[in-house]
Amino acid sequence: MTIDVRSRLLSGSLLVTAALVAVALVLPTGFAVRGPGPTEDTLGAQGDVPLVEISGAQTYPASGKLLLTTVSVGGGPVSDVFALDVLYAWASPSRGVLPVEAVFPVGITREQQQEQGQAQMTSSQEQATAAALTELGYKVPATLSVAGVQSGSPSEGVAKEGDVLRTLDGRDLVSYRDLLDALKAVTPGDDVVLGVDRDGERRDLTIRTGEGRTNDGERRAALGVFVASEFHFPIDVSIRIEDIGGPSAGMMFALAIIDRLTPDDELDGAVVAGTGTIDVDGTVGQISGIEQKMHGAVRDGATWFLAPESNCGDVVGNVPDGLRVVKVSTLAQARAAITAIGAGTAQDLPTCS
Repeated sequence: MTIDVRSRLLSGSLLVTAALVAVALVLPTGFAVRGPGPTEDTLGAQGDVPLVEISGAQTYPASGKLLLTTVSVGGGPVSDVFALDVLYAWASPSRGVLPVEAVFPVGITREQQQEQGQAQMTSSQEQATAAALTELGYKVPATLSVAGVQSGSPSEGVAKEGDVLRTLDGRDLVSYRDLLDALKAVTPGDDVVLGVDRDGERRDLTIRTGEGRTNDGERRAALGVFVASEFHFPIDVSIRIEDIGGPSAGMMFALAIIDRLTPDDELDGAVVAGTGTIDVDGTVGQISGIEQKMHGAVRDGATWFLAPESNCGDVVGNVPDGLRVVKVSTLAQARAAITAIGAGTAQDLPTCS
């Protein structure tokens, strides 16, 4: 074979290879890419509409910002992710690459994903309102019902989905706090009598309690049922936000409600971002995409970030320059943190390191 022929074969091979690489770079992949999404100030407005409006109680002006953070996601039912997108994301500290099935349920459509996100956002807003008002000392009446029974728990075969909770060992259950307080008085493993309404009839159910944990990590009795709450709020709190779904803004909405209902200016001009789900009892829960959310916070001017303690494993080693992260596990801790930040006494707040 002559040198000229060899050169032509080599050139042809290189051209074919280049063509194949070019085609591969513009073909959709099986990955999802996460990046920093927009932030919203829960003390501010989206356009001309305040994110949090309160009536029926005295409210107070607030300085500073409480930024809820989001993640921008590509892939799966949302959009195509190409090889070039994946390569760029791998090279960027603010982006993450995951298999599509690790982000989206298999077979879910774009419309289903959006509906699910909106339902989670609505639920988180209700729980944020209940948690915030409870933290401020308001009584928040609620109709409590069994949403499901944990498999293998002593309640299985005794409690039933749809049961409306009325009493526990003779104590009226008018709010979720009543239920928690009643369970605190019970030693895990003891029997309790749960009074419920079922099919229009009052019934007393004897249940052997299991073991759970309080926000402070202490042992407490648990019923082994999932409880749904229909709240009857003592004041009117309206939360409006568009184009953002999911449950992870709960803590930041709760903090905004607290800030607006207290005369003290907790932030005193500070810009604090954060993320975390919120339960009725004030528990701050784990979320996804915290690495991207921290980068979005810095981009939009935050110098402090409130992170769920359960996300500390994702925080360590990924904090962008210019941001200080405070770990919290309860709404009370988050409230104390923003107060300390505004007062300039935050140097000893707990971190994830």
